[in-house]
Amino acid sequence: MKKQSRSRKRIILGITGSFGTGKSTAARIFKLLGAEIIDADKIAHRIIRPQTRIYKKLINAFGKDIVNKDRTINRNKLAKTVFGNKNSLQRLNKLIHPKVIRVIRCKIKSSKAKFIIIDAPLLIEAGLSKMADKLIVVKANREIQLKRLRKKFSFTMGEILKRIRYQIPLKEKVRMADFVIDNSKTLENTKRQVIKIWKSVEKQVK
Repeated sequence: MKKQSRSRKRIILGITGSFGTGKSTAARIFKLLGAEIIDADKIAHRIIRPQTRIYKKLINAFGKDIVNKDRTINRNKLAKTVFGNKNSLQRLNKLIHPKVIRVIRCKIKSSKAKFIIIDAPLLIEAGLSKMADKLIVVKANREIQLKRLRKKFSFTMGEILKRIRYQIPLKEKVRMADFVIDNSKTLENTKRQVIKIWKSVEKQVK
């Protein structure tokens, strides 16, 4: 991964994985250790709130069927609409990603934190990894990954597998990583791995 030249008064860590591997779990542990978390998913949710510019563009692009009774975007319906259709997915990403990236850049610029985590499922795919000094990839074995996703979402197995296939394969992300966290076991095991990474990067900030 190409590193950008910036002051060592702070360090920016990008954290990603595959759908359901538990990157946000790892990010929450980093937060407890003192890192500021910039959550790309939360930003994306905010920018599609009713009456925003992107909200209107989404309805124009994908129809009123993706709207709930309370006028919010039904993210599950939107996902089912775009995954499995490459053109629709690309159209969605072109609407969402540029705005999310701009917000993340502004948050980084205004932050006073020594440690910043960019938590993003499509960190590499959207080009956000270029903002990070180090790349952390969270992995989990496929059986556990699928079990978590079936429990969390109302998607069918076919829909889950489609979402996974539209991301860069986890093995490729692992090869790009500066650090890898295996989230296949207990939470305590994951915590130990996060703390080890934290101690390693902490030395780089003077």
